[in-house]
Amino acid sequence: MSDLNAIQMILVVIVAFFAGMDGILDQFQFHQPLVACTLIGLVTGNLEISVMLGGSLQMIALGWANVGAAIAPDAALASIASAIILVLGGQEQAGISTAIAVAIPLAVAGLFLTMIVRTLAVPVVHGMDKAAESGSYRQIEWLHVLAVCMQGLRIAIPAGALLFIPATTVRQFLESMPDWLNEGMEIGGGMVVAVGYAMVINMMSSREVWPFFILGFAIAAVTDLTLIAIGAIGIALALIYISLSKQGGSSQGGSGNNGGSGDPLGDILNDY
Repeated sequence: MSDLNAIQMILVVIVAFFAGMDGILDQFQFHQPLVACTLIGLVTGNLEISVMLGGSLQMIALGWANVGAAIAPDAALASIASAIILVLGGQEQAGISTAIAVAIPLAVAGLFLTMIVRTLAVPVVHGMDKAAESGSYRQIEWLHVLAVCMQGLRIAIPAGALLFIPATTVRQFLESMPDWLNEGMEIGGGMVVAVGYAMVINMMSSREVWPFFILGFAIAAVTDLTLIAIGAIGIALALIYISLSKQGGSSQGGSGNNGGSGDPLGDILNDY
């Protein structure tokens, strides 16, 4: 992989800027690893490996959530930075495991940048209060834009700094890593993905969901089915579950006003 040209570098910074903003806005999902890595791959001409990296990181980020005052690791910074390292490293698919391993500490480091930006946003809030007292709605709007742009710069500045590192330097550094370290990072990256998915299962686990998970796990083992086919089966099962849930909630044995076990599918089966 050669160094990126000026247009590609500008596009990467723009993607990073929007990913940082959407980490707060949460409107277009630019901060999600699958979207952010795909966009980086699209503007740099490395779409396939970037999608693979984004899919792996997305499985990890599924278990990240803000709970009360606890802030989840920064998925936007992890996605953008690891995608840039993967592209500059030029190791293609072999570098995905290393990029995943690098993304985890970057996500934790992003919490420090988030703390700095949110601290800087405090005076902006006070400025909004003063503008509200004076009735200056235009100033309030501009201060809102300023606060959101600060979140974008939180990701764009580190991304721009990474782009100034020559691709040959990144590649030489990655190639100089010993085999035991590469293998360890590959194993660790795979374990992190499994832990992220396990966290999601732990949050979603219930008597109603477990049968569908077991069924999907068995179907995924059938090698003749493509990911599109498995996804279609998943959508069909979801629609069936929603339909049965509505029937269970409205039936006499359901979980509505007439009582019930709280398990719509179980109430339907008990009726038979």
